[in-house]
Amino acid sequence: MAVVAQTQLGPPRGGNFEYHWSGPFLEAHLLSDVGKKRQRNEDGCTICVPDDKELARERGLMFAVADGMGGVSGGDFASRLGLQTLVEEYYARTETTVPQRLQESVGQANRRIFQEAENHPEFYGMGTTMCALIVHGDHAYIAHVGDSRLYLYRDALYQVTEDHSLVAEQVRSGYISEDEARTHSLKNLITRAVGTKDAVKADLYAVKLKVGDTILMCSDGLSNLVDDKTIAGILTGGNLQGAARVLVGRALEGGAPDNVTVLLLRVVEQPFKTQVAQGAKMVAIGKTGLFGSIRKIFG
Repeated sequence: MAVVAQTQLGPPRGGNFEYHWSGPFLEAHLLSDVGKKRQRNEDGCTICVPDDKELARERGLMFAVADGMGGVSGGDFASRLGLQTLVEEYYARTETTVPQRLQESVGQANRRIFQEAENHPEFYGMGTTMCALIVHGDHAYIAHVGDSRLYLYRDALYQVTEDHSLVAEQVRSGYISEDEARTHSLKNLITRAVGTKDAVKADLYAVKLKVGDTILMCSDGLSNLVDDKTIAGILTGGNLQGAARVLVGRALEGGAPDNVTVLLLRVVEQPFKTQVAQGAKMVAIGKTGLFGSIRKIFG
């Protein structure tokens, strides 16, 4: 198994957590808050940078957010177990491409959580969302399950991932509007999660990065309370620490009935060039491309 160090996994013991990291061409800031109504923080988050420079260059750097669910103690256990397994599996697996390793690693995280729930009745029904990002040179690869989100800000705000939720499916089908979805009574009912069934498939995306890009990964504790216009305005300028604190602060001002987790990344220098790996949906930011496009949501 590959030896991976410099891994920050939070929040500890279900509380609040903040961490800043700077690398050769990236910087990141992670902030997680229990919110105003919950007793425990069931969100999980991680920044993983291998000590081995060759491993880091070959496999990339990992950033991930997870939002656990499942009873008194199952939620934070599921999110942390899922992320720990994701990191261990991704850097140890022998599949040849980043998307393949991501998909298999999410699958193994799913199996571990599901098996724990099978073996321990108190964890019955536990699971977690998962939004994992691998930065491999000038390409980013995303594995997504649930309703935690990944946005990219590049002169405008784009939502890269699509929620796996009942309400999101109704919006995509045209049954309800996005404004109606924000206050819908079933907005937290997700249709896909890691660990709730014996198998799961992650949506896989790929994006080519540019200097100045800002990526936001978050749990629904943020996206349910802070609208796209506000998010875009906060990401327009300033440092990542300040932006993360303002984003979480806006959710807290809105009552924060859920845990709130924000992971921000910014490309500060030109990354080394890589060939895009097959197996993920290539999205073209702001324009229709051969492999797909994503919708500008504000800007």
